[in-house]
Amino acid sequence: MTHEEPAASPDEPDTSGRTARPIPAPATAPAPAGDPRASASAAQPADGQPMGPQFTTGPTAADRPGGGSPPDPVVSRLARIEALLAQSHGAGGRDLVRSGQQHLVPAWRRVTRGETRWAATVSVLAVLGMQLHLPPRLAGHPQLLMPAVEFGLLLCLFALNPHRIVRRSALYRLLGLALTLCTAGANLYSAGRLVAEVVRGTDHLTAGALLVAGGEIWLINVVIFALAYWEWDRGGPAARAFAERDVPDFLFVQMQEPELAPPHWEPEFLDYFYLSFTNSTAFSPTDVMPVTRPAKALMLAQSAVSLTTVVLVVARAVNILG
Repeated sequence: MTHEEPAASPDEPDTSGRTARPIPAPATAPAPAGDPRASASAAQPADGQPMGPQFTTGPTAADRPGGGSPPDPVVSRLARIEALLAQSHGAGGRDLVRSGQQHLVPAWRRVTRGETRWAATVSVLAVLGMQLHLPPRLAGHPQLLMPAVEFGLLLCLFALNPHRIVRRSALYRLLGLALTLCTAGANLYSAGRLVAEVVRGTDHLTAGALLVAGGEIWLINVVIFALAYWEWDRGGPAARAFAERDVPDFLFVQMQEPELAPPHWEPEFLDYFYLSFTNSTAFSPTDVMPVTRPAKALMLAQSAVSLTTVVLVVARAVNILG
């Protein structure tokens, strides 16, 4: 009679001295041709470990706190394509992915290297020259005071960002606004004195001198509001370089039709100078639309100042010539 030993329990050690052999997995029938399970099983080795590099396309339901819906299949597929490009082409693949992202996102909505401040600096220097050229009675007293203050502020701004505006600080922002306000205050005083003399008839200027003085005040006003638009739109040039705000204060044509602009286009000082010039001549928006209420208030104030200066100066000059 054969004595059979009971099988050892999984929880009890085997004391018989024999080596336990694993129970082979039950054989499965091969998947029919065309079945996606056939390619999946062919990619798996005998020990069940996956072959080749693995790519994670997104967190699973177990990884997401509280479960949730699975990731978007389109996003998962794009992530897998980016991973394949980066691995198969190395740095070239990463550059290809990066360049594709830059073409999808316009330059004015992403971080850029910052614009140069040469155009703004030259414009402010031109304003200082015109302020010194105004008749003494139209300028503040002493006449060198405001130009000296403005030049000092300009030097401070140039020292903080000598070439490209890439440094963000509350001090730089405050100095930029102070320069704009000081220039605006000096020009407002000059414009007020000119208007008062024209209305009272005590200007004692020839038609040519009156047109020159009025033209200088008008052009200074154009530069001042160009600086104001430039400093205000989306937090100023430094904030725009770091793409801190998505909603613009001024809507340019290139923002509405990005296919009409170069890939790296973003508004710079000359664009705001063009906006200021057209608003001073047309007394209304042309191709750049104000979006926020502060932007509309700035354009309204510029149109009012420009209209008053042009109408009074031209009318007085015509009266003198007549």
